[in-house]
Amino acid sequence: MGEIEDGEADHITTDVQAQKCALVCECTAPESVSGKDNLPFLNAVLKNPVCKLYRFPTSDNKWMRIREQMSESILSFHIPKELISLHIKEDLCRNQELKELGELSPHWDNLRKNVLTHCDQMVNMYQDILTELSKETGSSFKSSSSKGEKTLEFVPINLHLQRMHVHTPQLKDALYDVITVGAPAAHFQGFKNGGLRKLLHRFETERRNTGYQFIYYSPENTAKAKEVLSNINQLQPLIATHADLLLNSASQHSPDSLKNSLKMLSEKTELFVHAFKDQLVRSALLALYTARPGGVLNKPPSPKNSTEESCPQDPPPPMRRQDSIPHHSDYDEEEWDRVWANVGKSLNCVIAMVDKLIDRDGASEGSSGSSRDGEKQPSVVDSVISHPREDWYEQLYPLILTLKDCMGEVVSRAKQSLTFVLLQELAYSLPQCLMLTLRRDVVFSQALAGLVCGFIIKLHTSLHDPGFLQQLHTVGLIVQYEGLLSTYSDEIGMLEDMAVGVSDLKKVAFKIIEAKSNDVLPVITGRREHYVVEVKLPARMFESLPLQIKEGQLLHVYPVLFNVGINEQQTLAERFGDVSLQESINQENFELLKEYYTTFMEKMPPDYISQFQEQHDLKGLLENLHQNIQAKKRKNVEIMWLAATICRKLNGIRFTCCKSAKDRTSMSVTLEQCAILRDEHQLHKDFFIRALDCMRSRQTQGALNESDDPETGCLSDNKPTSRHFYPVALLLVSSHLLVVWLILSLALLLAKYQ
Repeated sequence: MGEIEDGEADHITTDVQAQKCALVCECTAPESVSGKDNLPFLNAVLKNPVCKLYRFPTSDNKWMRIREQMSESILSFHIPKELISLHIKEDLCRNQELKELGELSPHWDNLRKNVLTHCDQMVNMYQDILTELSKETGSSFKSSSSKGEKTLEFVPINLHLQRMHVHTPQLKDALYDVITVGAPAAHFQGFKNGGLRKLLHRFETERRNTGYQFIYYSPENTAKAKEVLSNINQLQPLIATHADLLLNSASQHSPDSLKNSLKMLSEKTELFVHAFKDQLVRSALLALYTARPGGVLNKPPSPKNSTEESCPQDPPPPMRRQDSIPHHSDYDEEEWDRVWANVGKSLNCVIAMVDKLIDRDGASEGSSGSSRDGEKQPSVVDSVISHPREDWYEQLYPLILTLKDCMGEVVSRAKQSLTFVLLQELAYSLPQCLMLTLRRDVVFSQALAGLVCGFIIKLHTSLHDPGFLQQLHTVGLIVQYEGLLSTYSDEIGMLEDMAVGVSDLKKVAFKIIEAKSNDVLPVITGRREHYVVEVKLPARMFESLPLQIKEGQLLHVYPVLFNVGINEQQTLAERFGDVSLQESINQENFELLKEYYTTFMEKMPPDYISQFQEQHDLKGLLENLHQNIQAKKRKNVEIMWLAATICRKLNGIRFTCCKSAKDRTSMSVTLEQCAILRDEHQLHKDFFIRALDCMRSRQTQGALNESDDPETGCLSDNKPTSRHFYPVALLLVSSHLLVVWLILSLALLLAKYQ
């Protein structure tokens, strides 16, 4: 954002002798000096900014000026609505494919009917939620008091941008952004049975081990089936379009246009053929064959010529789920190979015909030129006469028609077989499977809304940084989540939800496009296993991007989560509970961060790396972070500071999360801001605590009222931490609470003096 104007300095007041903080004033308008920041673009994403201005002394007895700003984001509701619409479209398509699966044996047909009934109910529920979200016209964010509401469960809690703009006399102005948001979690569904991390593991273990009449496919195979189906739906219309363009070029007798159309057709068809090379398609076809009544395909198989592959393992004992597909002597395993190969053969015929037509056209032009000199070649002339130019379209049309027919046969068989694979995913424990899908969708929606907000703000802030833009399309962006959840009670489930939600963000890629209108809100495309977020930029900003980004290259993100519980519940967890969840999450994500750093060092240009290494000792910071994770120290906040520092130095996006993004989050953000002022901007050492108290103090804001709550517009509601402790007077109301309090107090005292 823009720096503070000189005129504002006249209003700065401080009372150092009374040790009062140097708060300038509060305001609710964005910076006045912000021409370089293209505020109209940001204003389309951010709303209701609340600002505070400070002045603090530096170590060389000068003054630094700080502008602290918090803004809401309309993406809190926009992204969930986009995502739910996408889920509805995907689920309706899947339900239709299940209906078109064809005739099945009674067992599988009853199972399909049951699945469709539950899936239709799920779609109706999503449609109802979308309708209710569309009615929301008030606040642009969800307050923590609404986290248990069914209709708002896809919306993130307290999503805000926390920005600090620092202006110092000698150093360059700097911006520090942190996205604050409540931990992505399914609060409405509750945490009685744990969170996603535990529930998914338990579900997959039971699905693999329990006895049931279904065919087991691993999560990887199920994801592969969804990917192939998605590729089919994308490539088939593209191939048909390029085939029609080829015929159009043939009718116009344009050799150059014919070559270009053929090149595009060949590329897309090769991708199409390659999508079916996986063994999963072959095994799925056999599985579907066994599920037909009597094991007979709708279309009788072609006569066998040879046998190349043996069938998978023998079937397991009856009344058990099938780990593999049983062999049927009537099934022709080579038929799929022939159908699949026919697409490639048809394409080769089209290529050969186009080459022949172009060669004849060249020969015709050559013979016309030589005829003027009386040097005709009879054989060539005869060929031209027997194949006039007017028959290009007629000669290509039958071949294109054959290609489309072959492709249609492949699509029909592959779609049915892979849809049958997806039916297996729902076949086991149907209600539980759909509820896990719903929970994962809810958590992912909350995480994605924050990510899109952070990406847009980071792009806007670093739009004129060539190094950042090169890193963006060469390596991708690191996204660091700082979790402050305890490993105690319900927050264990929240942390398990958050860990899966953050990890699922790896499925997201960004694509920057030019805005064709005033609507610059992002658009989401794709499916559950792969999302593309299209970020729109005004024409002037879009033109400043590198060519790779302007051409539509997908930009990837690498999310990592480091969690350190800091409240009194974490004290109980560390003394009497289990913190292994936090330790495993931190260790796993350190490996991901280290992997990103390695990729960064390998892919970025050498001159950039040499300059980068001179300014930042990232290797040392990573080693220090690893040591702190291995140390297993109680409430080791050093992990958070090191991870945040590494993220900032790698041009990453920073998130800070706790249960509701209020008390713990505001304490962490203000501490981080003061540490930055001390380490990066030479804040006077005697004023660190004063600056911290100033940013946290309610007194600096004057007399507060109900509207000063962070969920209704103010910067932060830093209530005393003692509010988390129940007073003894309250305990006296209930004898049961008093007994619990006495037992816990005695346990803490014993632990303290041991």
